[in-house]
Amino acid sequence: MLGWTAFAAAEPELAAAGRAMLYQFGVGLAFLATVRSDGAPRVNPMCPLIDETGLYAFLVPGPKRHDLHRDGRYAMHSFPTDDDEDAFSIAGLARPLDDADRRRTLAAQFLEERRWSEPPEGFDQQELFVFELDRCLLTRTTGHGDPDPQHRIWRS
Repeated sequence: MLGWTAFAAAEPELAAAGRAMLYQFGVGLAFLATVRSDGAPRVNPMCPLIDETGLYAFLVPGPKRHDLHRDGRYAMHSFPTDDDEDAFSIAGLARPLDDADRRRTLAAQFLEERRWSEPPEGFDQQELFVFELDRCLLTRTTGHGDPDPQHRIWRS
């Protein structure tokens, strides 16, 4: 299991492609899959944050956050692109991070990425999570319906 920084050092091309796909809209956007208490998957959109120290997200109170407290396993997948079927997905373990300095730094990044001067209502109720990776899949295509997509798989 590696943090994003160690992953990026070990696989710089994969990390750069993944970051570009997660940030294709100017802010981090992804689908987050968690494990419900009955074992079924739960998928929700979310906003990952990548900086020089790792991969994080502020999560609102709710089912996906409860899922990660109970069972830290996750999968994260980039949003689809308009021009092709390229995709980036990772999986591993997520855990809450109780670090006031990191929270302040990442909150400032969250606001800056959106060009907001103030956090949204209820932001103080969001909990900071760090995401570690144990596998990654990058798919590259030549367009929609590509009969020969190219897949690159990484495992820690």
